Amino acid sequence: MNQASNREELIRLANMKMPFGKYKGHFLVDIPEPYYVWFNKKGFPKGKLGDQLRMMHEIKVNGLEHLIKPLVKYK
Repeated sequence: MNQASNREELIRLANMKMPFGKYKGHFLVDIPEPYYVWFNKKGFPKGKLGDQLRMMHEIKVNGLEHLIKPLVKYK
C-alpha cells in the first residue's frame, strides 16, 4: 500500500460505525477498549469489519486513538 491508500484506509476506519450489537451506530474509535479486548479473546468477525475491528483493537491497546479522532467526521 502506498501512503495515499494508507491515509484513505485510516479515514475509512475513523468514520466506520459499528453495524450491530451494544454499540450499534457508534464510531469504532468511540467504543471502549474492553469491547475490543473481548472480541480479541472471542474472535473477530470475518471480512472487512473484522479487519477494521482488529485494527482498532491495536490502536486502542497502544493508546493511539488521538491519531484517529481528528479524522472522524462527526455530524
